[in-house]
Amino acid sequence: MDKETIKNYFLDILFPRFCLGCGIEGVYLCEDCKATLEVLEYRYCLCDENNLRISGQSNKGKCRNCNSKKLSGLYSSLSYKEKPLTKKLIHFFKYPPYYLKDLAKPLASLVIDHILLLGENPFKNSVLIPIPLDKKKLKQRGYNQSEELAKEISKATGVPFLTDVLIKIKSTSPQMELPEEKRRENLKDAFACRKTIRDKKVFLVDDVYTTGSTMEECAAKLLESGTKEVWGIVIARD
Repeated sequence: MDKETIKNYFLDILFPRFCLGCGIEGVYLCEDCKATLEVLEYRYCLCDENNLRISGQSNKGKCRNCNSKKLSGLYSSLSYKEKPLTKKLIHFFKYPPYYLKDLAKPLASLVIDHILLLGENPFKNSVLIPIPLDKKKLKQRGYNQSEELAKEISKATGVPFLTDVLIKIKSTSPQMELPEEKRRENLKDAFACRKTIRDKKVFLVDDVYTTGSTMEECAAKLLESGTKEVWGIVIARD
């Protein structure tokens, strides 16, 4: 056995995994509990309310009401409020005291299931870019949950993921603690683009899409630098 296998073997003995749905030992999300999560079979436009369903075969991601958004469209595997288990998985993935980094793999599998249900391959000539964290939050958590998710999606699809394109240059208040009208202001000039991606479609990767302010700000920086097309991928949409 290699060192990583031995390490994981002893970690499983010292810190056994239990399904967050039913409590069965061995995994954080068993197949039976995963099957209870209703993976979305369609994409939806970026409107906050009354968003329109978009055909999986369409290369469009917006309706005329959200056409001014910087993001070209969004892939979201789950509805955040549909199942309590969805909230629980994401909470354990990114919030204290849990910080279950290994949830990235089962959560990424839900994203892949969503793409398969759509019956399309959106990843031709594309790259994955995780939403960056500021240094303080990265030190506190020990990892960037968006980067871990992008890493697992990359393993499953073969699409490269890049961590040196976007950086967060300003600490911000947690978005979930702010009203919608304050979220964009909170993120103003919080990100910077260090490299130009001109010849590929970019997929921004994050855990949850609420108002879209974070992805919009990141997409704006990429477009300003010369990127032609920016889409979003998330586990769940609020």
